[in-house]
Amino acid sequence: MDKPAGVTSHDVVARLRRVLGTKAVGHTGTLDPFATGLLVTLVGRATRLARFVEGQPKTYRATLRLGVQTDTDDLTGSPVGGTVPDAWPAEAEVRTALEAMGGTQQQRPPAYSAKHVDGVRSHRLARRGVDVELAPVEVTIYAMELLAWRAPDAEFRVTVSPGTYVRAIARDVGQRLGTGAHLVSLRREAIGALQVEDALPLDGIEGAMSLKPPLAVLPQMRRVELDEAALAYVQHGRAIVRPEGLEGGEGGEVAVALVQGGELVAVAETRGDRLQPVVVLCG
Repeated sequence: MDKPAGVTSHDVVARLRRVLGTKAVGHTGTLDPFATGLLVTLVGRATRLARFVEGQPKTYRATLRLGVQTDTDDLTGSPVGGTVPDAWPAEAEVRTALEAMGGTQQQRPPAYSAKHVDGVRSHRLARRGVDVELAPVEVTIYAMELLAWRAPDAEFRVTVSPGTYVRAIARDVGQRLGTGAHLVSLRREAIGALQVEDALPLDGIEGAMSLKPPLAVLPQMRRVELDEAALAYVQHGRAIVRPEGLEGGEGGEVAVALVQGGELVAVAETRGDRLQPVVVLCG
């Protein structure tokens, strides 16, 4: 789905449940209400594929505004600081500050986030006036590009690991530049190889005919074609022999799509010389 601004990710799921007539609908990766862009939604048995989508890098187009820091790190919050300088930083300085954010690092999540603190969402505590200081988490910023600098706004594109907050990137860039900053726009353009250009608008769902096959959300995954004998094993959750040339991952395991006739049958993990189904969709 191409989520519009002004609705929550849960609103999108609720809309799909009504249109499709099923409660078995979920999404992979929440977008804040003010944000737009790619929201991958899964229906029926395909909801079990969520972890394979959520683990992919995400690409965003965003705009931060220097001079004002907010309590939410975005435009929905209240100002809590910031400095308007006599002269805004030069474009080269802004670019350098953005590019310096690249790589693997410890990021402090925003207080207004979905992180849990003693079993309670941190944003709920923050709204009650509780002083929330979340522990930093390791994130990776794979790519960062300044697209436009129109003081005090910097538009940029960034590709990040799962769990990275673009709002926090805006906050931290503002700290680097000594002015404070907050995020004023956010659009998710991609999750792995899935592109927002291929997504449907919220009002573009016309029943089951709008759904793509489950295999469509796993373009990054290697595929193994099953013969009839292997299909019988996989449908019952039994391991099959790993084909020659299919290597394991660094930890000895890698996810593989098991298909027959272009249809996703299951997702398996390599375990030694076997492929062990971990999610079976057909059977």
